[in-house]
Amino acid sequence: MAEVETPQAESFDDFVHRRSPALLRFAKMITGNDHDAADAVQEALMAVYSRWQRLSPDGNPEAYAKRCIVNTHRMRLRKYRRETIGDVPEQSRADSYAVESDNLMASDVFGALSTRQRAAVVLRFNEDLAFAQIAEVLGCTEATARSLVHRALEQLRKEVRRG
Repeated sequence: MAEVETPQAESFDDFVHRRSPALLRFAKMITGNDHDAADAVQEALMAVYSRWQRLSPDGNPEAYAKRCIVNTHRMRLRKYRRETIGDVPEQSRADSYAVESDNLMASDVFGALSTRQRAAVVLRFNEDLAFAQIAEVLGCTEATARSLVHRALEQLRKEVRRG
């Protein structure tokens, strides 16, 4: 009798190699810059690694990593707000000159959203996820995911009208 091969579970290294570029793009859209995005992905991958045995067989390690990225960015924003007085500084002039004006407007408009709203919009329209999948990534109910996207789109419309 021939042995039936069962598909071997993906190793953590394979997961990192396969999904890191997509996680980095996601993090860049959430954080708004390369440095914070790389840090958030690194922290997320450390969290995924520590839970790999539980996540890999029947869980969703990518959804967990994305949730970690969103939460990491939210915690950093809270910490930054506690440590600084006044407004968050503007982007450096060097960065501004390197980006086209349309991209600057989109960045400003997108920056008006909360981290969770931004994540919901990115997951919905960039990654084409259903609301149930967005809810899984963000750790909320499907109704909350719908509400986040709806309110984010309202805010984006207002910002575009102002701009």
